[in-house]
Amino acid sequence: MELECYPMSQRPPDLVPGRQSRNWMDAFASRHPYRCLPLNMANTTGWEILCPITFVAEWNGGPNQSDIVITPERPAPDLAHIVSSHFSRGVLTFHPQYLFRTPPGWGLQCSGAPNHVKDGIQPLVGLIETDWLPFPFTMNWIFTRPGRVKFEKGEPFCFILPIEHRKAEAFEPVIRTLESNPNMQGQFEAWNRSRTDFNKRLASGDPEAAKEAWQRFYFKGEIPEDLGTAPETHANKRRLKSPRIG
Repeated sequence: MELECYPMSQRPPDLVPGRQSRNWMDAFASRHPYRCLPLNMANTTGWEILCPITFVAEWNGGPNQSDIVITPERPAPDLAHIVSSHFSRGVLTFHPQYLFRTPPGWGLQCSGAPNHVKDGIQPLVGLIETDWLPFPFTMNWIFTRPGRVKFEKGEPFCFILPIEHRKAEAFEPVIRTLESNPNMQGQFEAWNRSRTDFNKRLASGDPEAAKEAWQRFYFKGEIPEDLGTAPETHANKRRLKSPRIG
């Protein structure tokens, strides 16, 4: 399958597979958040579009386009083709500078990079029907309060993820008791026993628990007490392809 990427300028922003690292995750003791497989998988499931320049955007809280002032670190003649104040009311608009085409039935979810936190501004999320749309979309962020934010060169301003969006409509949420699924109940109770025992041993200073540091059942795709394993689709690392010239 191909995600077709048509540049809309001579120097479009870099497009790269999602990267695992986050500054706030690095700052934890022993980089503890990287033990969370769901965080790592979310960070790397999709492609980042990277900011080609460093700039500061400042919003004074007003409702007009002119109430956001964008100041690049260095002169940028094509600034308006990268980032602008287009929609007013504290919305900062980025231009990915690509026209994307996905296979029939697939769209692109456009958002901020997962778990990439910025104080004072929030990425908005859109789902675009890129299987037919003949023009590019924008990536928008909204200030959460008046103030200044800085985007660094090489920082992701957009994250794209292909989604077979129509398939979601086939799902019907069904609420059942855990007791109605004895196999799942048994697996859950085995995990709960193991988790409770491990936390008690860790809190009491048990050296083996301290050496183990954290349980890896989910990471390894295992269920305690030999009550099952994850299916072959289980993954603990994402390997997305980099763009190529077609």
